[in-house]
Amino acid sequence: MRIATRGSALALAQAQAVAQALRAEVEVEVVTITTAGDRDRVAGDKEKWVKELELALLAGEVDLAVHSAKDVPSDLPEGLALVGAPPREEPFDALVGA
Repeated sequence: MRIATRGSALALAQAQAVAQALRAEVEVEVVTITTAGDRDRVAGDKEKWVKELELALLAGEVDLAVHSAKDVPSDLPEGLALVGAPPREEPFDALVGA
């Protein structure tokens, strides 16, 4: 199984955690993909942080992608689905709105 992720320390740690959980069942390879967000380093459109990973999924180059939830767009491209989420490491984060 090929897992796509960005090359940041956080993204790699998240992908390795998922890979470790899957290794009991399948052989796993983590594939690092550079995104437009990595190149520009400017916050903004979520698509900049995930587009290249989505394209790799749709092209069959990888089997799944690991994202930070904050980077996942609310509308995924046709053919992709949110299929799982690992247990939270830190349960003290909160979303507060008005």
